[in-house]
Amino acid sequence: MSDGVAPRAAAPVGLPRELPRGWQSKQLRRVASAKASNIDKKTVDGQASVLLCNYVDVYYNRQIVSTLDFMEATATAEQAVNFELRQGNVLITKDSETPSDIGVPAFVPADLPGVLCGYHLSHIRPGKELSGAFLTYCFQAGGIQDHFYSNATGVTRFGLSRSDIGTCPIPLPPLSVQLAIAAHLDRETAKIDTLVAKKRELIAKLKEQRSALISRTVTRGLPPEAAQAAGLDPNPPMKDSGVAWLGEVPKHWSGTRLRFATRGIEQGWSPSCDNQLADEDQWGVLKVGCVNGAFFDEAEHKALPIEIAPLTRYEIRTGDILMSRANTMDLLGSAALVGSVRGKLLLCDKLYRLRLREELVEDFLIYFLQAHQSRFQLEREATGTSGSMQNIGQDTIKNLRFFLPPATEQRAIVNYLVDAGQRIGQTMNLCGEAITRLTEYRAALITAAVTGQVDVR
Repeated sequence: MSDGVAPRAAAPVGLPRELPRGWQSKQLRRVASAKASNIDKKTVDGQASVLLCNYVDVYYNRQIVSTLDFMEATATAEQAVNFELRQGNVLITKDSETPSDIGVPAFVPADLPGVLCGYHLSHIRPGKELSGAFLTYCFQAGGIQDHFYSNATGVTRFGLSRSDIGTCPIPLPPLSVQLAIAAHLDRETAKIDTLVAKKRELIAKLKEQRSALISRTVTRGLPPEAAQAAGLDPNPPMKDSGVAWLGEVPKHWSGTRLRFATRGIEQGWSPSCDNQLADEDQWGVLKVGCVNGAFFDEAEHKALPIEIAPLTRYEIRTGDILMSRANTMDLLGSAALVGSVRGKLLLCDKLYRLRLREELVEDFLIYFLQAHQSRFQLEREATGTSGSMQNIGQDTIKNLRFFLPPATEQRAIVNYLVDAGQRIGQTMNLCGEAITRLTEYRAALITAAVTGQVDVR
């Protein structure tokens, strides 16, 4: 810490070049025991029942406490001794699909009898000269994260070896200073985390507001002032839709099903593709994520192997409406209008391509498919045994019920929702930028504190 005294010798790679006098730097294996868990989630006959703290528990929680919903599993007596969670232990993710998700820590503030460290995690028991609370913050410091990131190996899944974890450099001030730093960071990061949580709550409320606005407008019409500005009747007479979950609709809107407003629905093709983007002059196949968020993302595709001849009838064109037919429940039925698109991209079999008749405006349909009334119909008819993958058939799409305003009114509704969405989106973007700045400040604060760049006494 900065106390007017000259710093000691240079620190190892991963830490600042100099540490305060009285501090040391040691490899983790010199001050703690680190073991990769060998306990799987599968139950084995004859083994004792235990609770398992797994990857997700660590990744999404800064502390591992008894109120978490742990997984049930079995373990041997030796595993129970080696991996039971004790006060002061630290757990880190030791492998993941991306290197940046490796080394994520969580602290164990109290004994958890019968709860063991599970698969994809490393169980760390600090020695007498190291505080677990301080170590948890060390793992969040920039230089130590760089050590993990640079040492992670793999192709589709990245991991750290026992040596990579054991050789991690740890700044080591006196134990009393470690405790003071951890207490300081507990207070300061709690303030930051509260601000971040409030920003996220606001974003969630804005998303709900946007969703409610879309749902109301595509089933009830424009608000009076917006309707009058568009040259429409600000208070049109209403009628009973005859549908319990829809209620009243403008009297001049006509009830229909999507089958009568489309010229066809087409499902694509999914050959075995390379796990990389196609070059500009190479054929590619879209992934279902290309329509997430109601916007078309042409970068969501995979390269078609050169030995497979493309089925050119599935090539994507400007003006296509694409809709996911297989995805998680919250993304099932996501749709987007293709504005501009590079050539040589093909429709995959997890997407539908809809061709509309003239009386249905493309963007009006995109908004209707985001409405609660549309989501209700799609989710009611979805099939699938896996919570991570649901499906909707063409008949479900064709039988979607809705009420259709005249084309001029559809366009006025689209313009209104675009403007309102942009205003809400700008506020959400500001919240997102604030979260980014707060997260960066939090990381910098932790790094400065655990490496002695600021005096927290």
